[in-house]
Amino acid sequence: MYIAMNRFRIAPGKEQEFIGIWRQRETYLDEVPGFKSFNLLQGPSHEDHTLFASHSVWASEEAFIDWTKSEAFRKAHANAKPARDIYLGPPAFEGFSSVL
Repeated sequence: MYIAMNRFRIAPGKEQEFIGIWRQRETYLDEVPGFKSFNLLQGPSHEDHTLFASHSVWASEEAFIDWTKSEAFRKAHANAKPARDIYLGPPAFEGFSSVL
């Protein structure tokens, strides 16, 4: 099992707009071999940002990497235009392989 996460720092007051972007987004993940599940997680709010994480579960790291090279990945990201007033910097990627 492999878990891929992107952590996002979102400007205060822009949380619902960020969630809306993800609700409306077509991910094409159901077309991808090895994809298991996806969640968008909301974390703590701080004075300068609210933390969010996208969390996807894959059969293996190889399945995740194959997705990043796929047509489904290109289609899912084709119209991704970061709204500069929502995101406080780029997402921070974290990948985890199951060891137990």
